[in-house]
This record gives sequence, structure tokens and C-alpha cells, in this order.
Amino acid sequence: MSEPTPLGHPMRKHFQFTPTYTPLNHGSFGAFPNEVRTTLHHYQSLVESQPDTFLRYTYHPLLYQSRQAVASLFKVPVEEVVLVPNATTGINTVLRGMKWEEGDVIVYFETLYGAIEKTVAYIEETTKAAGEPIEAHWPIEDTELVQRLEDTIKKINSKDSTNRRVRMAIFDTVVSMPGVRAPFEQLTAKCRELGVLSMIDGAHGIGHIPLDLGQLRADFFTSNIHKWLFVPRGACALHVPIHNQHLIRSSLPTSWGFQPMPKPPNDSIEKPKEIINPLPASTQPPFIAMFDWVGTHDNISYLCVPSAISFRSTICGGEERIMSYCRMLALEGGDRAAEILGTEVMDNSTHSMRDCAFANIRLPLRIGEGNGMVREGDKMAVAQWLGVRGTEEWETYFAVVLYRQQWWWRFSAQIFLEVADAEWGARVLKGLCERIRGGEWLETKV
Repeated sequence: MSEPTPLGHPMRKHFQFTPTYTPLNHGSFGAFPNEVRTTLHHYQSLVESQPDTFLRYTYHPLLYQSRQAVASLFKVPVEEVVLVPNATTGINTVLRGMKWEEGDVIVYFETLYGAIEKTVAYIEETTKAAGEPIEAHWPIEDTELVQRLEDTIKKINSKDSTNRRVRMAIFDTVVSMPGVRAPFEQLTAKCRELGVLSMIDGAHGIGHIPLDLGQLRADFFTSNIHKWLFVPRGACALHVPIHNQHLIRSSLPTSWGFQPMPKPPNDSIEKPKEIINPLPASTQPPFIAMFDWVGTHDNISYLCVPSAISFRSTICGGEERIMSYCRMLALEGGDRAAEILGTEVMDNSTHSMRDCAFANIRLPLRIGEGNGMVREGDKMAVAQWLGVRGTEEWETYFAVVLYRQQWWWRFSAQIFLEVADAEWGARVLKGLCERIRGGEWLETKV
């Protein structure tokens, strides 16, 4: 058996990046290796050679193998895992599938991913549920974050809250922007203690940090597998324990696997006709069958999970080696970037929020009216300008967020990068920030 490829720049040969491209933002869309690309093309060729044969008879056993592989990483039964296109779809499936009642409240931290916050707003518009954001400013200690969740739930559930009750809490494994690890294990335990359903957005989860969903015992958990696990886009795992599956009435969209509730007998109403499914009968439990076929869509990426896990095991040396390297790179690369920029890395006293593959480095820019400062009205355009300049001038992308009146660069550590890449990115950003302070950016503001 051959030795794993050294982590760092030698890993680039397994990916399709152009020689001059520096991938500093893996966290947004991910990347997958050539070995997985071969698997993807193989299945694409099979489906095009015999579309009906593949989609009706070959696809589902292969889908089962992928679900089984994800379930093994999650440490849960395969009957509790389905695949969907992305984490936003996974959470939408849960929120739209629930039957919300008058007084139900969904709580979430203010750093919730924007698409999910908008989903909560949609639920508010279309159901009887209400959303309630929890103020929490990063950096923050784990204990304080958990306490804020508990205080919010108890306040809403108090007798003075006009019959409101917290039904669900949504929170992250690793927050998207800024990229920090959340104490999701403690938050989940607190929800269970207080009788609140936990919906975990693990978009940055599987392949990024160690997970044991059997031990975690969250009520709902979704995690993109097209980011940190090296599966082609878009693919995501949704975990729903068997005892909660009755809460989700439908896939998104509703399709052939949906089982309508029986209607009460009424002699004056004609018996509803039987809807015949033209696809082969499913051998899976009803919940799984709902997600096995949700309309014609290119789901070939789902079938690449075993190939991605094999690559991580044989070429990369296994999950622990990958995660340890990425965490080390985020720590060391983040610290060096902060030194070059003359700023700091976002952190708390226990360093728990940096226990992941992200580092958030503050940029040397300030908001104000003075010379070399960014005017209040221009502050939102800075991140866009930096993104465009990085792409057009330096063949990279800088994920920059304005958070609490300061700009932070989220550096994504990955197996094909080294500390030198974080240093290079910091030097480029330092020059771009000098151009912003000099006013040049206003001439090309996007």
C-alpha cells in the first residue's frame, strides 16, 4: 500500500486548480479531487448510456451505499440519514415540514446564516410560528453563549410571555461568517434539558470537525458534504433520528414518496383516486423513501461519497490527519497573517472558537470621516471591492465580512495549503488595505 501524499502543496496535484490560483476560501463552495472527478464522470457516462436503466434500477442501490458511508461517519443508523442538495435545503425541509402551532417560537443566534434567517422569516409569514434572534457578539465564551440560550428560552417560556413557548433552537457547528466554532454540543444538551428541539446547521461539519451524532443526540442535523468532505456540488446529509421522523411530513419538494394522511370516511364525498407511482417500488422505510426520488434532478454527486471517503483515507491518511493539519494551519496561518497585517485573530479566552479550520483576521481599516478612513456610507462596499480585486488581480478570493464595524478576513485552511499561503494572502490584503486608505478604491468601487 502506497504512503499518503504529504499534506500541503504536494496535495495540489490531486486537484484541478490552475497553477496560478490560490484557493484561500474553501469554506464557501469546496473543491473535490481528481480521483472523485473520475467517479463522477463514470456515473455520468453510465446514466447517459442507459438513462432509464440507471435511474430506475441502478441509482438507488448506489444511493444506499452513499447514505451508509455518511451514516458511518456520523455514527448513526443508515435509516436516519438522507441526502439533499445543500444545508439550506436540509433546514428548509425541517422547518417547512413541521406543523407549527400558535405561540411556537424559533430562537437563533444573530450570526445565523442569512439564507436560514430568511427561511425563519418565511415561516413567520406562512405559519403561526415566530422567530426570536439571540444577541451574541463574537468573540464570546462558550459558557456565556449557552447561558444566553438558556436565558432566552426561560424568558419566553415564562408565565408572562402570553402563551409563547420555544419549540426549536437553530445554531451552528461552525458559524459561517465570521468562521468560528460554536459550542454546539453544550447547546444541544441545554435544548434537551429545557425540552426544546435542536436544529443544527452543520454546513461546516462533516470532514471539518469530529462528529458523533449518536452521542450528540440532536433532534435535526444537516451538513454539507460538498465542502469539507470533497464530494462534488451540491450534496448534503440530513440526519433525523427515527423518533423524530414523524415530524417531517414531506421532502422538499413533495414527490412520489409522500404518504397523505387518511381522510375521515364520508359517504357524500367520492373516494380519492389511488396515485400510481411509475417508479420501481421502494424497499426503504417511509421516511427514507420520501427522499429517494424528489423529481428529475442531477444527483450523481450523491453517489461519489464512497470515493471521497476512500481518497481521504488512502491519499490523505484519514480523517484525524486531515482535521489535525487543517486546524494547525488555521492556527499558525491565522497568527502569521495577523502579524503581517499588524492586527489580531478573533478568539476567546479558552480558544474554543478557533478549534476548527477557519481563522478570522481583522483588517487594518477603520470607519470614520478622517483621512485614510472608510466613510460610514461606503463600509458595505469594502468587502465586495476586496473580493473583486482578489479575483481579478491576484487569482484568489478573500472572504471578508464586516462584523461589528470591523472587517475580518476568513481564511479557510485546507490540505493543499501551507502557512506560506496565509502569509501571501495577508501581504496582498495589506497592500489592498493601503489602497483603500489612500482612496484609490473609490474610483473602482463595485
